[in-house]
Amino acid sequence: MKNLYSILLGTLMIFSACSTDLDQVPPNLGDASSITDFTPVLFAAYNYQNQSVEGMAIFGDFRSDNALFDEEFTDFDSFTAPSPLAATASTTFLEPFYVALYNSILSANNVILNSSDATLVAEAKFIRGLSYFKLVQVFGDVTVNLINPTVEEIAAADIERKSKTVVYNNVIIPDLQDAIDGLPVQSAAEANGRATKYAAQGLLGKVYATLGNYSDAEIELEAVVNGANAASTIAGMSFADVFSSDLNSAILFSTQMTGSITYSGTKFTDWYAGQNTKADEGGPISPDLVSAFSNSVGDVRMSLTVDNNGGDPISVKYNTLGATEQDWIELRLADVVLLYAEALNENSKTNDAITQLNIIRNRAGLGNTIASTQTEVRKAILDERRLELACEGHRWFDLVRAEAAQPGIMNAEMGATISSDYYIFPIPNGEVTSFDKITQNQGY
Repeated sequence: MKNLYSILLGTLMIFSACSTDLDQVPPNLGDASSITDFTPVLFAAYNYQNQSVEGMAIFGDFRSDNALFDEEFTDFDSFTAPSPLAATASTTFLEPFYVALYNSILSANNVILNSSDATLVAEAKFIRGLSYFKLVQVFGDVTVNLINPTVEEIAAADIERKSKTVVYNNVIIPDLQDAIDGLPVQSAAEANGRATKYAAQGLLGKVYATLGNYSDAEIELEAVVNGANAASTIAGMSFADVFSSDLNSAILFSTQMTGSITYSGTKFTDWYAGQNTKADEGGPISPDLVSAFSNSVGDVRMSLTVDNNGGDPISVKYNTLGATEQDWIELRLADVVLLYAEALNENSKTNDAITQLNIIRNRAGLGNTIASTQTEVRKAILDERRLELACEGHRWFDLVRAEAAQPGIMNAEMGATISSDYYIFPIPNGEVTSFDKITQNQGY
């Protein structure tokens, strides 16, 4: 298989970068046996996350009711094999995302298997867990590689896709648990953008929620909410302040972007601002999202998120003039608080869930929610996540997760009947056609 083997061959090279700047592009250097400091290899794992950012924006928002593709890409079958657009979608969106994350995984593997620095290994496990979580959310079952293969091992590599359940239980959850045990308790700013205990714990809580394991999700998310003083931090920082600086107390982990590097694909900010030709020319932000904000009377987030732009709505959440300096937020406190509310509600602690939900509403300038029953609060949390996290790549995955707890919510929110086959995306065409052990997802 051309692409996967190219990725595997890349692991025979070691990556070197500035030891204090995750934004540096790592040039190739010798082989692993000559390396004593694996910090540059770890930075390569961080760096490859940059190439997944555009994909997460597209899959998370443009697949959902938040944002619109150009007219020709509107239908879900634009990604299916019979469509003439499928090849374009695969090479433009799917392939770069897929390759970048496996490159990140392989760099992380190198650190995990070879470094004697426990903190570096914990960081690498966080990155590997994050990478596989993204892959499983987007593709479902995926190929698993937990080694740094030699030339001889490449030919014998097991590239058959593993059940997503296996990936969650054997890779993602153990990696994040190990990361929690080995990472420091720091803010993103204190850690200079590197992984921290609360980032790992928050991500593990999200993983458990995605699996419908709300009991364990509540434990992990509560630890972050309490440990990071989420209520006071959120109350003490305006919504605008969250996006005014790349590293602040509201952000648990972000993939750092910099104008000094040319990334593959286009800037994620261009998609939301209507500056990408594949985004809808009439304004990439959907009228449905604009209406959702308009119906949230007094919501200060509206003017800081969308601009109707003369009837062609765009997002103003990011500074597009310096867009490559705008980091992609992977996890922030408001996300964790709303996930915690979700877990509490699903665990029949609805009054406690309402308390957490109101933390986010009050910061947005809104009064306390009028929702009171478990069903009402479930919908209120989903609606609040949409407004709080709009244009941050969450909406589609939130709808998929919500469907498990509230069957029918996907179609109701999307205003269309969506086949469950389309809850995930197609494996890149090149991966399927190049090697018969890589099968395509049903419906594509």
